[in-house]
Amino acid sequence: MGDSDLMFRSASELAGMVRRGEVSARELAQISLERIEELNPAINAFVQVDEEGALATAAKIGAGDERPFAGVPIAIKNNRPVKGLRLTYGCELMSEYVAPYDHNITRRLRDAGFVIVGTTTLPEYGILPVSEARMFGPTRNPWDLERTPGGSSGGAAAAVAAGLVPVAHGNDGGGSLRIPAACCGLVGLKPSRGRISPAPELGDSSLGIDGVLTRTVADTAAILDVLEGYELGDATWAPSPSEPFAAAAAAAPGRLRIAATTLPPVPDAIV
Repeated sequence: MGDSDLMFRSASELAGMVRRGEVSARELAQISLERIEELNPAINAFVQVDEEGALATAAKIGAGDERPFAGVPIAIKNNRPVKGLRLTYGCELMSEYVAPYDHNITRRLRDAGFVIVGTTTLPEYGILPVSEARMFGPTRNPWDLERTPGGSSGGAAAAVAAGLVPVAHGNDGGGSLRIPAACCGLVGLKPSRGRISPAPELGDSSLGIDGVLTRTVADTAAILDVLEGYELGDATWAPSPSEPFAAAAAAAPGRLRIAATTLPPVPDAIV
């Protein structure tokens, strides 16, 4: 397997490799950055790449680091603050605004050992199901550059699908994780309201919920364990589960009955 293929491995596997000393965090960051430089001009998934910050963070991570995702590259959707990077929300009005602090999501991902390599595109304020903000231009689906990766976490999905990063942050109101996951062949879960805090900007969010785009259900569950939980000032929050999400995802599901319908929810809709 070539070095570039490492970005197609699961985040949990890569963290294990760093922990055992089989690959360094700096090597993973460098591979991610090189793939971004090579492929992003065609895909247009990134708003900003933080090469200096990513390499500096990675250089501090060594073998034996017990944090669950130490050394794994990740990208943050450009509607959550990353201290020192532009926070545009895909809007020209905010095109040069630089975030002075980290969002709860950013902090938790850093604390888990992730290395932030940059921020990803979205439609203006995450409104549309395609990622085509005027200030960025359209983001392309790596499977077919004539197609959309969906939205609003389309930049995140394109980055993971193309192997620029093994996992990327996103969020979902009306499908903004699930639509890109479907378009790009990834795992996208919208967590329940209150599961992940929107702090410090909000005490509650009844619509937009943060999460990640990954290649495996196991990664999504393990990262949900990192992101879930109360933050000071939350008006509502979901109680922590009785067992880690990662353990629940690894358990045998037993016998299942799966139902499907061929009838559209709207009678006159075309199937």
